Amino acid sequence: MTCCATTFCQNDSTRYVDCSSEKGGVNVLAVVDPRLVLDVLFASSIGFLLFSRVNEQRTLWLLRGWLFLVAMAWFVQRFANLPLTTKLVDALVMACSLSLAILWQGELRRLMELLGTGRLAVLLGNPQKEFSASAGTVNQITEAAGRLSQLRRGALIVVDLGSDLRPEDFLNPGIPIGAVLSRELMLNLFAADTPLHDGAVLVRGNRIESAGVILPLSRHSVSRFGTRHLAALGITERFDRCICIVVSEETGTLSLANQGKLERPITSSRLQELLKELFSTAESMPPARRTVGSAPSESLS
Repeated sequence: MTCCATTFCQNDSTRYVDCSSEKGGVNVLAVVDPRLVLDVLFASSIGFLLFSRVNEQRTLWLLRGWLFLVAMAWFVQRFANLPLTTKLVDALVMACSLSLAILWQGELRRLMELLGTGRLAVLLGNPQKEFSASAGTVNQITEAAGRLSQLRRGALIVVDLGSDLRPEDFLNPGIPIGAVLSRELMLNLFAADTPLHDGAVLVRGNRIESAGVILPLSRHSVSRFGTRHLAALGITERFDRCICIVVSEETGTLSLANQGKLERPITSSRLQELLKELFSTAESMPPARRTVGSAPSESLS
């Protein structure tokens, strides 16, 4: 074993990078700032998290451009003594940040909601609830929606596919029901002479969790849609693993909202096919991922 004049030693099994001794060696620990390494690691982790949560290609390009400007501003400020260039780059980053804040105001609001409620697992892409439903769930929902369509009763049926919806996710959480899902109960809840018919019904698995739920409206102003359709778009924009069935009170038309997109008009058989597909996908899908910057669009069948 050999030792230098300093406190670091060297033997056959361990090698310490030192040797700021009298031989003129350079101390690597003095050159590389540990705080700089931690800074780069944390920033890389945040960047990786952002990229992993974005699916839309155009949004990904915007995010890449913004992160490039932020990295360039950091590099110029830290390693270059260029005051004017630093000011210009900082101003450019600020302008781009404000633009992205306007474009992604819904996503940023959702981010603050998740942080405020401590639901970090959703941010990391790990749903807190697994979806499970019996074979009769699709039939019960389809039969109820079809009958409501025939009667022209306005209805909103929110189906939680694993988003772990909580009372604070709604404008009004409604009245807890906690009953087994059935067509007869659904028809009674949306009867015109009942106090809960104006709100939405929340279905999770094989149970009706609550009724009279007031949903947040879509952040995109779509004038040709009524309040029910805007509410269906609003809740599905915020949660990937959540769908909403809408029955129009004026025409009896059936619609299905999923991930901020509305498919209408659809028949009862088409609704049953979509529900079977979505339910089977939800039971086998990996952790949910939020699509940032996606705008609702209408698909006509």
